[in-house]
Amino acid sequence: MPLQGFARRDGRLFAEDVPLETVAHEVGTPAYVYSAKAIRDNFHAYDRALGGLDHEIHYAVKANSALGVLSLLAGEGAGFDIVSGGELYRVIQAGGDPLRVLFSGAGKTEAEIRFALEAKIGCFNVESAAELDLIADCARDLDYDPDVDRLPHAALRVNPDVNAQTHPYITTGLRTHKFGIEMETAEAIYRRASDFAPLVLDGVSCHIGSQIFDVTAFLDALDRILELIDRLAEAGQEIKRLDLGGGLGIAYREDDDKPPSIAEYGKRIQDKVAGRDLEIQLEPGRSIVGAAGILLTQALYLKHNGEKSFLIVDAAMNDLIRPALYQAEHEIAPVVLEPGRDPQTVDVVGPICESGDFLAQGRELPEVHPGELLAVATAGAYGFVQASNYNSRPRAPEVLVDGGDFRVIRERETYEDLVRGETA
Repeated sequence: MPLQGFARRDGRLFAEDVPLETVAHEVGTPAYVYSAKAIRDNFHAYDRALGGLDHEIHYAVKANSALGVLSLLAGEGAGFDIVSGGELYRVIQAGGDPLRVLFSGAGKTEAEIRFALEAKIGCFNVESAAELDLIADCARDLDYDPDVDRLPHAALRVNPDVNAQTHPYITTGLRTHKFGIEMETAEAIYRRASDFAPLVLDGVSCHIGSQIFDVTAFLDALDRILELIDRLAEAGQEIKRLDLGGGLGIAYREDDDKPPSIAEYGKRIQDKVAGRDLEIQLEPGRSIVGAAGILLTQALYLKHNGEKSFLIVDAAMNDLIRPALYQAEHEIAPVVLEPGRDPQTVDVVGPICESGDFLAQGRELPEVHPGELLAVATAGAYGFVQASNYNSRPRAPEVLVDGGDFRVIRERETYEDLVRGETA
């Protein structure tokens, strides 16, 4: 299974040094389980990969926003990339430094912008001219003293018109997408940067998509951005920071293509920007937490409809929507692998009243009996964060394993939680 921090010993699946059976016994199923060591290792791999440059790694909070995960990364020295006021609130609650926060996203509201300004975040990644005007207007209301206060900073998210060759829902670098500002428009905005005072427009941002395996796409985008920076320098506009976004892919199945290593990606960036006086920023998310997590579930029933077999489990599309939404294929394996079990081909489905409620279709697994545990692999990113209460199902707990210890970093929701804030 393409996992980090998990291993099989004597037929049993462990998260670091903790048997997953122990976690299931303590917290029940379904449950998300994460490896702290794998998260730390992946973050530091990025830090090392850009070690020869002035750089900062900003973890993309949207991938997994659990306070326990954010606190872990803050303690390791991570900055954060956010896309909402709620994510900023989470970062602050987890002990993250607002000054090391980048605020991305195409639809920032005025309330979110004011919250971010008052929190003194590091930089806004701006997605449109209208948004830039609004941020500048909000900043003027705060009456900064340039001799005393750190002025708010901004970067334009430039759309390089590069095809990332990934799932259409998660590619973001073409002119036809809602994200970013086309190159010509961005260049004209930079040339009147002083119009947006007290906002300091001294960065360029670029993010072409997610789950990308071809480093060439990143490098093509980087080349176009560097050309823009050179043109701006000739016109007297200095760019100090270059944010290359995130998007490095991970393998979800053993037979998937292998993604480029973080070290290889970093070296290619270093080669491109060598000799330039730029701070390089990256926004990795999935490649830090994706393979560091599993969704733990229990088999309920085995059902045969003619030639079709269904393994019904207690996790559903409300817990992990990626298979239904993105046609994503997560490896699934028994937590206890007993020898001599015949293979069976099944659809692994949940209790939701939708035919689209599946975790896998036509999947060959060792024979699974009701009551046995399964691990849905590579579920650390875009798993719990996309969970819902559809069919009035309480959301699963999240568990962080660190060595031989584990703790619940989010409790399982109760029926009372489902109606909190409602009135009859």
